[in-house]
Amino acid sequence: MMLHAQHMPGQPGTPSLVFLHGFSGDCHEWQPVGEQFHGCSRLYIDLPGHGGSAAIPVDGFADVIRLLRATLISYNILKFWLVGYSLGGRVAMMAACQGIPGLCGLVVEGGHPGLQNEQARAERRLSDGRWAERFRHEPLTEVFHDWYQQPVFASLTAQQRQALTALRSQNNGETLAAMLEATSLAVQPDLREAL
Repeated sequence: MMLHAQHMPGQPGTPSLVFLHGFSGDCHEWQPVGEQFHGCSRLYIDLPGHGGSAAIPVDGFADVIRLLRATLISYNILKFWLVGYSLGGRVAMMAACQGIPGLCGLVVEGGHPGLQNEQARAERRLSDGRWAERFRHEPLTEVFHDWYQQPVFASLTAQQRQALTALRSQNNGETLAAMLEATSLAVQPDLREAL
């Protein structure tokens, strides 16, 4: 099985850029950035539970990395950079720490390397569990309205929050909840030393 992706070929012989979106995003998010690298081959991936990969279930990061590897092989991508935002950045860091073959380097924006103690993991597990339940049972417009009120999104304007809420509400709440639980910071190891 492989993840849904959009491939833009570039000059042969150069490493590919493999783009991984954040939670509730899809393969289109990185395309405006990726287009600036038109000489490079680019692969924009839909992570499990998102976009064209919404129906692909995973039990944790190991499954995500296995699917990522299978997707790269299916496109004959042997040398590549992983470029990830938030969840995509965490997937990229996990792949690097697991020694995914062909990796040339990482570009990570807003990707957390992992919580450093069990209390923080327990708190995050509870928080992510509450969010997952909301994604499963409430209208996504309401959930994302509240999601974008979190302190991490404080720099967004009201107009940006409104646009993101409308965009993200097109997702499937059940598959988002499953991916949130499978790849929560609560289950991610602290990657600082390995990186």
